[in-house]
Amino acid sequence: MTDDDVDPRHPLRAMIARLEALGDAETVDLRMLLRAFGEASFLPALTVPALLVVSPLSGIPLFSSICGISIALISIQIVLRRRHLWLPAFILDHRINGRRLQRALARLHRVADWLDGRTAERLHLFRHRPLSWLVPVACLICGLAMPFLELVPFSSSLLGTVVVFFSVSMLARDGLFVVLGLMVMGIASTIPLFVYGQIAGS
Repeated sequence: MTDDDVDPRHPLRAMIARLEALGDAETVDLRMLLRAFGEASFLPALTVPALLVVSPLSGIPLFSSICGISIALISIQIVLRRRHLWLPAFILDHRINGRRLQRALARLHRVADWLDGRTAERLHLFRHRPLSWLVPVACLICGLAMPFLELVPFSSSLLGTVVVFFSVSMLARDGLFVVLGLMVMGIASTIPLFVYGQIAGS
């Protein structure tokens, strides 16, 4: 499956359905999740860890860090225009309970349908250089920040939402989601400052 095989009208719903099918196994590793989309499917590969960190699975210790590192590595390879995706074994071998995966993804159905129902081809300026580099670089920043923000409530999931918005923008060719992603990214950047201020003031 390549990036072009993802239905641009319903990209998130299609990906969630494919991931849920893998949840029939007792345990699922990230290698299996990414392999479902093929070695050259960089955009689905970017979306998978973002969806997982938005889901209740983000409550698993270190899970947000694993997803963040994955997002960062995939983003770098998009910028470098690599032909085949590479991730280290410690990420690919990370395992998730199949039933838990299905339950977590089931909670994303309404969100996916809501987002898919509001995509359209617009704001094409983000598809051309130099602005075309903005999205993968912003995803790289979000991914690198996740391990450092794991102890800050909701911050990793908020950054995961940003990456989902950016992924939708690329899959559906919808520049409006770039704007929305940047807005949420700005909000997310204030959370650690707020937490630090609360700690310092106590």
